[in-house]
Amino acid sequence: MTAQPSKASTPGVVRPPLPLGWWLLMAAVGLAVLSPLLLLLWQSLLNNPFFAPVKTVGVSAYTQVLSDPAFWRAFGNSGVLALAMIFIAVPLGALLAFLVTKTDLPFAKVFEVLLLTPIFVSPIVLGVGFIVSLGPSGFVSAWFKALFHLDAAPWSVYTLPAIALIAGLTHVPYVYLYVSTTMKNLDASLEEAARLSGAGVWKVMTAVTLPLVRPALVYSAMLMLLLGFEIFGLPLVLGDARGVDVITTYLYRLTAITGVPAYGPMAVVAMILICMALVIVFMQRFLTRTSGSYVSLGSKGYRAERLKLGGLRWPLALIISAYLLYAVVTPMAGVLLRSLVRSWGPGVNLFSALTLANYQSIFSTPDLARSVLNTLMVALVGGAAAVAVYLFVALGIQRAPKGVSRTLDYLAGLPRAVPGLIMGLALFWLFIFVPVLKPIRPTLLSIAIAYTIVWMPYGVRLITAALGQVSRDLEEAARISGATATGAFVRATLPVLRPGLIAAWLLIFMQFVREYSSGVYLLSPGTEVLGAQIVQLWSTGAVDAIAALSSLQIIIIVAVYAIATRIGVRPG
Repeated sequence: MTAQPSKASTPGVVRPPLPLGWWLLMAAVGLAVLSPLLLLLWQSLLNNPFFAPVKTVGVSAYTQVLSDPAFWRAFGNSGVLALAMIFIAVPLGALLAFLVTKTDLPFAKVFEVLLLTPIFVSPIVLGVGFIVSLGPSGFVSAWFKALFHLDAAPWSVYTLPAIALIAGLTHVPYVYLYVSTTMKNLDASLEEAARLSGAGVWKVMTAVTLPLVRPALVYSAMLMLLLGFEIFGLPLVLGDARGVDVITTYLYRLTAITGVPAYGPMAVVAMILICMALVIVFMQRFLTRTSGSYVSLGSKGYRAERLKLGGLRWPLALIISAYLLYAVVTPMAGVLLRSLVRSWGPGVNLFSALTLANYQSIFSTPDLARSVLNTLMVALVGGAAAVAVYLFVALGIQRAPKGVSRTLDYLAGLPRAVPGLIMGLALFWLFIFVPVLKPIRPTLLSIAIAYTIVWMPYGVRLITAALGQVSRDLEEAARISGATATGAFVRATLPVLRPGLIAAWLLIFMQFVREYSSGVYLLSPGTEVLGAQIVQLWSTGAVDAIAALSSLQIIIIVAVYAIATRIGVRPG
């Protein structure tokens, strides 16, 4: 690839032809991102499967879905979840970000690490954790019933309000991440001036800090709205007992509901979800662009004194601890505890039921053992390959001519608007029915490709940020010394960029380990991975194996997260 001296155009000057490398990069990214979605669109307009010899174009599939009351119930439930996530996660995440980054809250560093942990834990694992801790036979429920001599716990985790509450609380870390990052970059002198003028801590928060981070709050609210319609793991696990479906679980169960492979209706539901997501992403970009003037960046090196919470320091620390205990520690501890006992329920002495048999069973069952090894293989090798792909895309976004750069930016961000479940379904159809891709289908390469596409927006953003911190002076000096563009990049920029690439690889590794929805349709003998295997086992009721696999996933992620935190990597 050749570096361009300037993106500005000059009247009367003939532009040189676009280098072949940029064309190839755009074509590759466009093909990877758009071809599965175009296949979904085509299928949604057919009355038979797209591979059937006889088929006609029409809207019969749309009519079938839009006249189904179950679809509208699921759609309404998704709306409830999305609103709950906005009204619970945004205010709580913003408050936690302010307390941790701006005040003298005790154990702020510890709270930050624990607050970011759920971002790397699979939602389906958290759902299992809530059932084994707060479900009818959960250990917290059993303790509460024994303490108050009750026949049943006064709550249920299987109702729509409970699922909405859990979804809202477990998504607080996402809001915290975006808002706290913005707060750390604020001009602290404004808060200092307010404080010196006599404003209390809460006045500073409401009158200065929160208005300044309004773009991050708007972005977070739109993100919660998007995730509310994309959420799959939590409602799949928690809504199963009472038949509470959301739009993603409705899609997942469509074949079981109709009794036949429902290609058309599945494609229609997928297209509806994609269209909604695109609208939300457009709203997100529009709202954050129009509110961007509220951001105020401070000078480097200036650090204001942390705001004093006074007598509220320890009560607030206790409240935050209670939140973390409920939303993070309890479900994860519940999964780990469940994996270490042979039986579970009322009257069972957990200490006498302790065993490692569940783990022994995992490694003595070929498909379950493969799911662990395959996950590590995809995360290690596939994650590294994905970082290389993201690096090329990020280079294109940063260095290509304006038109190419903008096109790559939109293409790389498009998977953000496509739920992983739908991308997995589209790639499954693509691998099955495109002859040249058929050999990929029963291999781990299909899983790695799906994960790479689904996490492309996140990975490209990480690499772009790392590239933005590297000056091009060294590379330009190497060019002046006679090096080619590629040689100058490899010898001058790449060594400086290495820490950023390692950090990106660690973060992608954790996301690949926790990923589950995009692998659901690609699961086959030989391509088992942890997340998708847990989803498949859920329908069989194999709780022992689910708890052991979930625990292994948590252990892997916590170990890598500890390494990443140790070397200063932040999810951002």
